[in-house]
Parts: sequence; C-alpha cells; structure tokens
Amino acid sequence: MDPRRLLTFRAVVRAGSISAGARELGWTQPAVSQQLAGLERAAGTPLLVRGPTGVVPTEAGAAVLRHAEAVDGALRAAREEVDDLIGLRSGTVRIAAFPSAGAVVVPAVAAALRERAVPAGSPGVQLRTEEAEPPEAVALVRSNDVHLALAFRYPGPVEAGDLVWHPLAQDPTRIVLPATRPPVDGLAALRDEAWVAGCARCRAHLLAACAAVGFTPDVRHVTDDYVAVQALVARGVAVALLPELALRAATLDGVRAHPDPALAPRTIGVLHRPGVDRVPAVAAVLTALRTTAG
Repeated sequence: MDPRRLLTFRAVVRAGSISAGARELGWTQPAVSQQLAGLERAAGTPLLVRGPTGVVPTEAGAAVLRHAEAVDGALRAAREEVDDLIGLRSGTVRIAAFPSAGAVVVPAVAAALRERAVPAGSPGVQLRTEEAEPPEAVALVRSNDVHLALAFRYPGPVEAGDLVWHPLAQDPTRIVLPATRPPVDGLAALRDEAWVAGCARCRAHLLAACAAVGFTPDVRHVTDDYVAVQALVARGVAVALLPELALRAATLDGVRAHPDPALAPRTIGVLHRPGVDRVPAVAAVLTALRTTAG
C-alpha cells in the first residue's frame, strides 16, 4: 500500500469527513477522494462507510488505520532522528588515537561533548575510540573504519597525502632522568648513557636530536609503553626523551622531566578524509578537539 494514501486515509478518519481531511491536508476534496479510492482498490475492500455526517472506518478500515498510525509514527521518528543529527543532539563518531592522546585528550573531548548535549541528559554525540599509532590510524581513516585520527608529527618533511590535517597543539619534548639525578645541560651531556626509545617516529626524533649535538645514542631498550620507559629510567637503567603529553598521562615517582630549549616539540593534530567535517557530529567533535587539546 502507498504510504501517502495511508496517511491521507488517517487524516480523513481523524478529521471525521473527507472535506475536513482535505482542509487539514491543504488539498482539494476530489484529490483526497482519488487517494482514498486508490487505497480501497489496493485493499480490495471498502475501508470507509460514507454518510451525511461524515465517514466511519469499516472493520478492514480500522485495521488499515492502525498501520497508518504506525507509518506516521515511523516517519515522525525518522524526522526527529534526522533533526537530532542536524542539530548536533546525537550521532556517533569513530576516532583512533595514539596512547597518550587516548589517555589525556579523548576523555576531555568526551566530557565536553556530554556537557554540550541538548537537552541535558540526552545521549548527545557519542565517541567510539580505538588505540592506534599514527601510521595505523591513518590507514583506519583511509579505509573508512574511523572518521578521525589523532596523530602527531615531528619537524621535518610532511608526507603528501589525500587526508586533511588540522594542527591542534604543540607537545614539548622532555629529557627524562632518574629523580635522584640533577638536571643536565642538554643532550650532549648524555652521550655516554644507555637509552630507551619508543615508537619508530619517536626513535627517529631521538636519533636526529642526538645527531644534532654530535653523537649517536646507545639505544638498548625499545618500547612503546611510556610507563615501561619511565620504569627503566627510574631504576637507573637508561635515560629517555618523552613528550609532555605522555608525562601528563602518567608520571612515575622515580623520574623527573627536564626541559631543553634545543629539543623541537612535536605537533599534535587530527586527520580526516576531505568532506567528513561537513557531517554535523564530526564537526562537533572537531570543535571539541580544538578547545580541549591545547
């Protein structure tokens, strides 16, 4: 049955007559009568008893009316859901984030989205997150498995690509030493130390920074786990470079982080496919990222 004819039938029954239903719909009476006739042909039986005081549904008409009410309810629900999405009241955004961003930035964004939910207490824009280092996160964006990827870049050539990059904040690099040791005057003072290094990008940054002051670090331990890095440092086994965001996520009591103006910061940013930012829920998350990632 044609949904439009079902809704016309519903309007006539609720109004009590064909003429009243036509006025409610803003149609002519002949147009409404034509819709009703088509619906009765499709049903194969009369649906209305017409009389001088109006119309009354037949038994079959009462059954059709129940389905017409259901159709109207479904259409209204669809309209409200679309309005929610357009009005940023709801929607789901999938985001990939490297570990320290997942520990510091993502919770702040999720809390900001919850506070902005309208009306208060409604689901609002929902985040679905997964952990991924930048290369894997980029692949997830390209494969459409996530809408957004929180990533970082160290100074140097930026790989050309098909994705949009929004810088969010600068993340300083710190020298991490055992808490019992005094600060040092730059990386050159650590040329004879054992080192612990992290992910491939962080390790490349360490090698470049050390090369700039004339030595190659003795990297004896490699781990992406920032807590494990600090545990090795706290025990006096090695020294390290760590980004400040990782130290904000977790700092062990046995280590101290020291600034070095010569160390370049990394840039934290978000990547997405062109045009995805026009989706209202994604735009809301991007706005929350810009206000919380600094």
